[in-house]
Amino acid sequence: MITRISSIAARRASTIYASRSAKALVASINPSFENSYGAISTKRSFFKASAAMMPINLVEVPTMGDSITEGTVVDLPVAPGDYVHADDVVVVLETDKVSVDVRAPESGAIVEILGEIDDVVEVGSPLFRMDTDAEAPAASESAPEPEAPPAPTPAAAAAAPPTPTPSAPTPPPAAPTPAPPSNAAFASATAFLGQRTERRTKMSRMRQRVAARLKDAQNTAAMLTTFQEVDMGNLMDTRKMYKDAFLEKHGVKLGFMSAFVKASTAALKELPAVNAYIDDKTNEIVYREYCDISVAVASPGGLVVPVLRNTETMSFADVERSIALYGQKARDGTLALDDMSGGTFTISNGGVFGSLMGTPIINPPQSAILGMHATKMRAVVNAKGEVEARPMMYLALTYDHRLIDGREGVTFLKSIAQKIADPSRLLLDL
Repeated sequence: MITRISSIAARRASTIYASRSAKALVASINPSFENSYGAISTKRSFFKASAAMMPINLVEVPTMGDSITEGTVVDLPVAPGDYVHADDVVVVLETDKVSVDVRAPESGAIVEILGEIDDVVEVGSPLFRMDTDAEAPAASESAPEPEAPPAPTPAAAAAAPPTPTPSAPTPPPAAPTPAPPSNAAFASATAFLGQRTERRTKMSRMRQRVAARLKDAQNTAAMLTTFQEVDMGNLMDTRKMYKDAFLEKHGVKLGFMSAFVKASTAALKELPAVNAYIDDKTNEIVYREYCDISVAVASPGGLVVPVLRNTETMSFADVERSIALYGQKARDGTLALDDMSGGTFTISNGGVFGSLMGTPIINPPQSAILGMHATKMRAVVNAKGEVEARPMMYLALTYDHRLIDGREGVTFLKSIAQKIADPSRLLLDL
C-alpha cells in the first residue's frame, strides 16, 4: 500500500515538473508569455501550446552597411503561420540608401514577426522567429467544376406564362420655356475654383537622407560654380559615324556619357586637387590616386548615385555597359549599398530632362561635381569670324572653394570642354 502511494506521488510530481519546464521554455522563447501557453505577444505571432517543442530559429536584422544602424519595416509579404522556403522574402526594410529584403535562412513556418509596418528596427535586434521542423502544406486538390443546371423540359416550358412586354410610356407635353429675366444675377466666382484638396505622404528614408546630405553640403562646403560652353558638333558626328559598329562589336549603344566620364577622368589626373577631399577630423587634405566617378541616376524612389570604379582603366565600352547596368538596377530597385558607396567625383546630367543651365550641389565628401545640360542649336562665331548655328551645351562645375582655387576650377572645366569639343584629344592624351 505504501509503495502504491509513493508511485502515485512520484507521477504527480513528474507531471508538475514537466508542466513548469514547458512554461519556462516557452517564456524563454517568447518574453510576452506569462501564465498560459496561449499568451500572445503584442506583435504578430503564431504561438500555441506546442510552441515549447518547436525548434525555433531566431532571425535578426542583418547588417546593411557600415553607416546604417536601423531600418523601417515597409512590407510584410508573409504572415505568422505561413510556410516559407529558403530565401523567400519575409520582411522588407527600407534604409536611407536602399531597400533590403530579409529572407528566410531555411524552410519552415513563420511563428512570430517582431514588428509591424512603419516600425523602426535596429541592426542585430530580433526580427522574426520560425519553426524549421514544420512540414510544407500539401498541394490543394483542384475543386470539381460545378455542374450545369438541367435544361427545362418541354412541359415546363409550355407551362411557363409568357412575360408581358411593357409598353413605352407616353411622354408628358413639353412645358413652355420661360423667358430669361432682364436683370439675371451673375454666378458666384467661387463656382470656378474647382477642388482644393491636399494629400500628405510620409517621406521615405531615402528622401530624408538625400535632404540631410544636401543641406549638410550647403552648410559645410564653400561652394562656388563656374560655367563653360562646349561645341558638341564633333562628338555628335563621331557618334553618328561609329554608333552602329560600336553596337555590333560591344553589344551596347554608344552615348555621350562615356565621353564625359573619360574626359573628366583625364582632367582629374591633370588637376589632383579636384579629386581630393578635406578630412575635417584631422585637418588634412587626402589626395586619391584613383578615379571613381559617381553618375547621378533617377529612380522611382529618388536620385541615386552609383559609382564607376577605377575609370582610369575603363574603356568607352566598359563605361557604357556599367551605366546601362546601373540604370536598369535603379529602375528595378535592386541597387546594392556597395554600388553607391564611395566616389571621388560626380557627373549629373540634367540635360536629359531638358535643363538649359543649373548649379549642381556637391555630393559630400567629394569636392566637386560636373553638371551637364541640354544641347541646343545656337548662333556662334567660328574661328573664321562667321556666324553659324552649332549644337552647344552649357557645362557647370560646382567645387569646394576651401580646397580648390578658382584657377584650378576654371582650368579643370576648360580641360573637359576642350576634350569634348575635340574628341581626338582623348586619344592623344592632350
